[in-house]
This record gives sequence, structure tokens and C-alpha cells, in this order.
Amino acid sequence: MPDNRSPLPTELHELTIAEAARLIEARRLSPVELATALIARREAVDPQLDAFILPTDEHALEQARTAEAEIASGTYRGAMHGIPFGLKDIYCTAGVPTTGHSKVAADFVPNGDATTVSRLYEAGAVLVGKLATHEFAHGGPSFDLPWPAARNPWNREHFTGGSSSGSGAAVAAGMALGALGSDTGGSIRNPAALCGLVGLKPTYGLVSRAGVYTNSYTYDHAGPMTWTVEDCAIMLQVLAGHDPEDPASADRPVPDYRAALTGDIRGLRVGVLRHLYEEDVPVAPAAAAALEAAYDVLRSLGATVEEARIRPAQDYYDVKIVGAESELFAVHEEALRTRPGDFGEDFLGRALAAMLVRGSDYVQSLRERRAMLAEMEPLYARYDVLVTAAPGPAPRLDAWRTLMFWQKASLTTPFNVTGGPALVQCIGFTDGGLPLSMQIVGRPFDDATVLRVADAYERATPWRGRRPQLNPDAVFSREAPPLPEAVRADADPEQRAELAALCRRADLTLNARQFEMLCATAPYMQGMIDRLRRKRPFGAEPANIFAFGPGRDA
Repeated sequence: MPDNRSPLPTELHELTIAEAARLIEARRLSPVELATALIARREAVDPQLDAFILPTDEHALEQARTAEAEIASGTYRGAMHGIPFGLKDIYCTAGVPTTGHSKVAADFVPNGDATTVSRLYEAGAVLVGKLATHEFAHGGPSFDLPWPAARNPWNREHFTGGSSSGSGAAVAAGMALGALGSDTGGSIRNPAALCGLVGLKPTYGLVSRAGVYTNSYTYDHAGPMTWTVEDCAIMLQVLAGHDPEDPASADRPVPDYRAALTGDIRGLRVGVLRHLYEEDVPVAPAAAAALEAAYDVLRSLGATVEEARIRPAQDYYDVKIVGAESELFAVHEEALRTRPGDFGEDFLGRALAAMLVRGSDYVQSLRERRAMLAEMEPLYARYDVLVTAAPGPAPRLDAWRTLMFWQKASLTTPFNVTGGPALVQCIGFTDGGLPLSMQIVGRPFDDATVLRVADAYERATPWRGRRPQLNPDAVFSREAPPLPEAVRADADPEQRAELAALCRRADLTLNARQFEMLCATAPYMQGMIDRLRRKRPFGAEPANIFAFGPGRDA
């Protein structure tokens, strides 16, 4: 009897998770064969990209052999069984170093796995390696760290986005079929956008943060980065769910995310946040044109598309930076006091300015956040999803300067502050071949509708048929660009004296270059603090008030 099934793809590294899962379940593809192919792919192209900090080849092959034996015996765990994935190197892995891409944690080997890692292992997934990140998921791109910065597979001279930089590069280049990133101000969505992927910041509390290096307790999200929306839904299905080890974990039912991908969005109401990228954080003309074309696709699929507005992007940025940088400083305070020279310059250029934040300033940022959360409710009632621009196209890697972090707001940060799901997907390319992307935002815990809209758009457009073209035989210089010249701050002697006194109170010893960076960044932080210092009603509470869970006995 003739076999009319389509043959295996010639390039196994271009399989999606869904495609590989169907082949593995049907025993047409061996997990060992797939893992071996991705290891070979990494060996061929990662010297150009530096996406991996630590490959875990033997570990991967052992897991793949276990998966193969289980499936052969009739035990199939689901769509992630035998699927190779990568981890941003802030996820704890038992017996495997978890460095945070920092000299500070270069020798740290955890005793246990992050909850998300355990869930992937329980689903039969195969870890192919720990991936590059900006230092502790924050400072970067940096070239003064123990490992090089990851490079963009679409053009290695350009930025991957961050902080989940290695996750973006590894999935785009076919070195992992999926990866985990983290998102405090856009760190899943930024590299997903610049590397042409699907990246989901799930609703806050949906996916456990336990066992993941903390950037900000208030704003950290863990989530998947994949090639397709369906793959993202597959990974989220494994990751989502209550975890008593995470104080922020939500105890709610987990829907069938893959079942939500019906391709039908007729009648859905879409609000376009055009002001974010036309007034607040202007994007390139090519990105704006791609967004207009994407809205036309949504209309053609039966959605109602109309204009909507939230606050200016800077308002959310002020709230997030004042709060999150304070938390980051607290997390790393001891190491900042005892070994500041072991941190990269970009990390210090963000974290040090948190010394200016008083306790009352931190509380004011959280009071303002509560007001922002309340303001979203009418929008959630009126629209099923909101859409807006994502970052991109990718700038050159050598164009980054630390002060850029302070000098303009972000397209992604508003949705860390509001906490609901936010997904980025590719909607086209520049003439130079760099990805362009759109951001889809949903109601809290309605991640399924966000995935549904993104999947419908993806099915109607050709962008998933285009992959980065990498030549394994190409020769590139691996020399890191030199550090930028030291910042020269305009601070007057009185301001410098005040900052020096602040360092003494914090028991912090900085060299001249580090102190100059503090002097340069302090006015930006002070501006954010000043904008948050305004009169509020006496009863305006902060956003993170503690409450006991249901069912607690007296």
C-alpha cells in the first residue's frame, strides 16, 4: 500500500513544535534524531550568534533517549514530549550552572529546578542549553561580561533585543524549537519582535516565577518564545497553573489554549493604541505601514477595528522604573556593596540610580499603578484585545548606549504595569530583511483570546514561511566592540557632593567611571520621581496590598 504521507522536512531544525510533536507521536521522528539535529545546528551556527552560554548536549541526549523509550512503550506525555527547548540563563536547573550572564553568579549551581523547568521536564521536553541574557535579565547589551552578547540571526550586526536575547536568537536560528524568557518591561516581547518570533508575556501570576532570578517582584513575568502561535499555546499549556512556591501565583483554572486557536475572530472588537507609536514612542515608517496592513488583515477576518487610548507611555515608564529599579537594587544590594566591579557597566548604569528613590517614592509608584489598573477596566469591557506597535526594526548592536534606557519610554512596559497578557508576532520585514512586529494585548487571564487573534492573523499571512539565512561556513570576527567612552555628566559640584553622600550612606564604593555614570543617570530618575510626587486621595492604596487566600481557618 503506497505511503501518501508527506516526507520529513530535510531540515529538522525548521520544524515547529506542533509539526515535530505530530511526527514524534506517530513514531516517524525519533526524539534522539531531533535532539542530535539541533545539537548539530548549534555547532554549525552558534559561533556566529553566541546565543548559548552553556550547551547541555549529554543531558539533552539522555532526556531524548528516555523520551524515545517511553513513547516506544506506549507512554506519550503530550505535545512537548521529546521537544528540544532552551532556557534563558536565569532559570534554575539542578546541577547545571545558572549564571544570570554575570560574573557575580558565574559559579552558582542550583540544587533544584525552577517550577517551569520541572513542568517542562514532566512533559518530556529536552533541554538543549542555557541561553544568553542581559545581565540578571536587566543590563545590556553588554560586552564587558564573561560571555559575549547574543547576535540577531537576521543580521548579526544588529541587536537581538533583550533581555531574553539568547532565547530570541536560538529559536529564530533553529537551535531550539522553543525557549523560556522573562519579561519585566518587555524582555520577552523585545527579542521576539526583533528576531521575528512569537513571544508571550502571560498574565501576571499565570506562570510561576519560582526558581527564576528576580529582576522585579512586582513586574516579572515568565513565558514562552516560539516560531508560531500554536507552539506558544503548546508551551503555555505546560507552564500555566498555580504554584504554591510563588507568592504571586494565581489559583485559577487553566483553559485549553490550543483549542482556542479556531482561526475565527469574526465579531471580535479590536482597539488600536495608535498614539503609543505615533505620539509617544514613534516607530519607523516601515513599521507603521506594516501595522496598517495588519489591521486590514484583522478587518478582513471579520474583526471590528477602531481607535483607543491609554495614558502616555511615559506615565507607565515612570511607575515601572521607580518601582522595579528599587526592587532590583534591593535584590543585588549586598553584591553592589561588596563587589560592584563584578557587574557590567550597563547594569550599573540602570541600577545605581535607584539610590535616589525614597520609601515614599516607591509607595507613590504603587499608588499610581493601582489607578492605572482601574483605568483599564472600561477598555477591557469595550474591547476583546488591544493592538499596537512592538519594537523594531532591530538597531545596530554597536549603537547601544546605557543612557538610551533612560531617554525614552517603552512600547512594551505599559503592559507590565497593567499585568494582562501581551503577545508579539511578526507582521513583515524591512527592505533590508529585518523583522517588523505587532503587539496584541488582552484582559487579565484571557490569554486564550490573545492567542486566538494572533493565530488567525498568522494563518492569513505568509510571514512564517521566511527564516533567517545563515551560512555555517561564513567567517566573522568574534572581537567585541570597545566599551563606549565614559559618560561625562553635567552635574554641578553640589549635585556631585549629594550623590557621593548617597553612596556613602549606602556603603557603596564606586570607581570614577561608575560614579560618572551615576551622575549622568540620576537626573532621569529624579525626573520620574518628581512626576510621581503629586497629591492623591488619602484612601489611594498601593497596588500590592496583601490579602489572605480563600479558605483560611481562624
